[in-house]
Amino acid sequence: MRDRIRAGDREAFAELYDEHARTVYNHAFRLTGDWSSAEEVMSETFLEAWRTREKLEPEGGSLRPWLLGIATNKARNANRRVRRRLAFLAQRLSAEPVQDFADESASRIDDSRELEAVRRAVKALRRPEREVLALCVWSGLDYAQAAQALRVPVGTVRSRLSRARARLRRLTDEQLTADAGRTRPGRTARENTAALAALAVQEDAR
Repeated sequence: MRDRIRAGDREAFAELYDEHARTVYNHAFRLTGDWSSAEEVMSETFLEAWRTREKLEPEGGSLRPWLLGIATNKARNANRRVRRRLAFLAQRLSAEPVQDFADESASRIDDSRELEAVRRAVKALRRPEREVLALCVWSGLDYAQAAQALRVPVGTVRSRLSRARARLRRLTDEQLTADAGRTRPGRTARENTAALAALAVQEDAR
């Protein structure tokens, strides 16, 4: 497959797309949190992969780390574009009161509310932590593959992932503690965190 991709075999590239497009899209969504941005990142990822196909290493295993590495960079760019747009709008629009969705959230089922706490915690992570979490936990790359995707040493991946998991647990606890009035009776924040972590790992962008 690598030789065919490097040689510009369009059928091989179509196979590559069919096999990995969903994975790339899900990864992009986890990093951007936006369906439209994820679609844009996915398109840019495969376009970049085609343009740079000759730089692909001739030896190696799965091409997924290569694609997810490109997608990670494209997601960074997408997030920067969003921040610039928001900053631009903030300078020109007067601040509008933000609607409080607390009452509406209280009516949701517990698992949905708890999963939202995890999502908020993930957003609060530093970018390198979100990226390594997305690659190793949700996309299922091992340390070596994640290191290849991020172009960092394996030891860096290990340390980032350890910090990301620890901070995710702590931040989720904080989210649930702050929302203690709406947590399920009889369950501690720590117990909720364990359940949420399992949900977060299983969660897949649809």
